[in-house]
Amino acid sequence: MRIPAAIIIAFLCVGGALAAEVEGSADHPLLPRYADSEIVRYGTEAFADYRLPTGPARNYGGIEKNLDATTPLEGEVTRITYRAPEGRSTLEVFRNYEQALKSAGFSTLFACAREECGGRNFNHVAAPKGYHLGFAEYHQEQRYLAAKMTRPEGDVYASLYVVANKAGGGPDKGRTLIQLDVIEQEPMEDRMVVIEASAMERDLLAEGRVAIYGILFDFDKETMRPDSAPQLDEIGALLADNPDLNVLIVGHTDGQGSIDYNLDLSDRRARSVVETLVRDYGIDRRRLTAVGVGMAAPVSTNRTEDGRALNRRVELVERIAN
Repeated sequence: MRIPAAIIIAFLCVGGALAAEVEGSADHPLLPRYADSEIVRYGTEAFADYRLPTGPARNYGGIEKNLDATTPLEGEVTRITYRAPEGRSTLEVFRNYEQALKSAGFSTLFACAREECGGRNFNHVAAPKGYHLGFAEYHQEQRYLAAKMTRPEGDVYASLYVVANKAGGGPDKGRTLIQLDVIEQEPMEDRMVVIEASAMERDLLAEGRVAIYGILFDFDKETMRPDSAPQLDEIGALLADNPDLNVLIVGHTDGQGSIDYNLDLSDRRARSVVETLVRDYGIDRRRLTAVGVGMAAPVSTNRTEDGRALNRRVELVERIAN
């Protein structure tokens, strides 16, 4: 489809005066903004998980009820909410962004409009709780596009969601709102140190527990990554050198997602560690008890990525025989 020149020109006029914006906010360097729109919400995370909608939402209940319509990603996440100028339709804004993404080197993975996206169900997926309130329930003119750019230093994904706020009050009333999320897949900075067997023994004797961050799992799975091996070696050595030591293997998650989902995920991950210690290190299964507590025992805030990283952990807890 050819895009009318009058529409494309909107992206070329960004230099005009803009309203006051969120302090510290900025356009993403890969994508310009629609002319004369303003940033009303902004956030970045150095390394986070993200569910990219890549299909229609069939079920009510947000992302967790539509996991099969999303693609799990990890990387640096930038979320920018724009308010378009008055008198601009969702179609006009969407076509401008569609062209801008193409010009930047992105390829479309999935696109939809109105009811073909999944109506209200998709609105709850594309604009979950915590996003700008102006998106809530405004799905009649919704338009969405997921796109990908391949580059040597890591792939980049974009999620574009555009709605028309038809009934809300305040400055959003009658305006087109734009949610642009950009996910840059880069290697995570490795800030966790493998805890040696002697240090774990010391902490167990002193505190009865030790937090382990060197056991790493695939996103949303109980499968341990190969780089977990050094920490598993140390746990195996600890248990082999202390044959009377019995422990709980406790799985912890951060506070994102539902309680039930995180309880199940943490339990599966704890069981995965137990099975590996039994199978690969010859530890008696009777000495190990898997427990998943989900998000119930955080050691830091879940409001920041650094805090969530501390909450995602496995703990060894000494179990005293009765």
